[in-house]
Amino acid sequence: MSIPRTATTFAPPVMEARRWLDGVSHPADRPLLNVSQAAPVDAPPAPMLEAMAQIVLTDPAAHLYGPVLGLPDLRAAVADRWSQAYGGDVRPGQVAITSGCNQAFAAAIATLCGEGDEVILPVPYYFNHAMWLDMSGVVTVPLQTGAGLIPDAADAAALITDRTRAIAIVSPNNPGGVEYPAATLTAFRDLCRARGIALIVDETYRDFDSRTGAAHDLFTDPDWDDTLIQLYSFSKAYRLTGHRVGAITASAARLAEVEKFLDTVAICPNQLGQRAALWGMRNLDQWLAGERAEILDRRAAITDHFAQLADRGWRLAGCGAYFAYLEHPFDMPSDKLAQALVAGAGILCLPGTMFRPASDPAGQRELRIAFANIDRAGIAELFARLAAYAP
Repeated sequence: MSIPRTATTFAPPVMEARRWLDGVSHPADRPLLNVSQAAPVDAPPAPMLEAMAQIVLTDPAAHLYGPVLGLPDLRAAVADRWSQAYGGDVRPGQVAITSGCNQAFAAAIATLCGEGDEVILPVPYYFNHAMWLDMSGVVTVPLQTGAGLIPDAADAAALITDRTRAIAIVSPNNPGGVEYPAATLTAFRDLCRARGIALIVDETYRDFDSRTGAAHDLFTDPDWDDTLIQLYSFSKAYRLTGHRVGAITASAARLAEVEKFLDTVAICPNQLGQRAALWGMRNLDQWLAGERAEILDRRAAITDHFAQLADRGWRLAGCGAYFAYLEHPFDMPSDKLAQALVAGAGILCLPGTMFRPASDPAGQRELRIAFANIDRAGIAELFARLAAYAP
């Protein structure tokens, strides 16, 4: 007997972790450190809020249905920004706006896969990608990564079958934080092109990459859109999480298929959010540079304070963007440890078991720390609590 699509996958991890807080109180001198979700908790900057208020009051179109593939001016702005940032040629007709980056991934998979097809995901993976593949009847094929959490295209080649439709990677990575070298992305592009499959590159955290200049040169290839599908989110850059604005960059032919998906799911992206994202791209570059500098400083604070954990047997497996990925030294699985840390240390984080298949034992030793919403002092306190904790 068949089962509903939603029954084929696991519960949303962030929501599951929030339920661990039920019935747990935290004293005033040791408040909860919530490092479970990779999302800004602050509102957009004041100038953007003022611009959004004016849009609400003065732009009637902001309250109506719009084009399914998004606001033309925003599509053009993304195309222009990507062309400049990556040194390639991206045209407005190769960009679509989506209701967040998760929807961009879902739309891409809908254009690529049928029942029983396969998509390769490096592990640890972003759990929402695995969830959508499950619910789409698509097989997730895990690609193991090495000590630095960087996948190898040669290892991926050995996993490709006649049912493989894509390899999907996230860089800077969620959950590992690592930034994939440009040569790694090129190798995956070459592999995918040679085998006639798509390369999906999720760059949700591109604005917080520590490297100067372009992180890769994939768009400099004049035929980039025969293989590459790039995903992006405005949520992290402009604190627009609740407005759900993302982007997918691909061939015009693929976006014609994407349009079918988007039209039946949301009809059009959030109109206010799109206009806010466009305003941000035109006015907030200097502000965003400051946001990036702050995140990079928090990343540095992770490495500055990690020695006290290293002395106790912890290992920093990856660090960057919004994340630190840790291996713990305790003789207990990480899902039990993460729950115990809520009351025992006043810390809410996610276990590695949420980022790997249930059959992969590596997740039992891992924890993800999303540090974007705690400053240097908060990071120092976090590591002090972890160093003092004994299950």
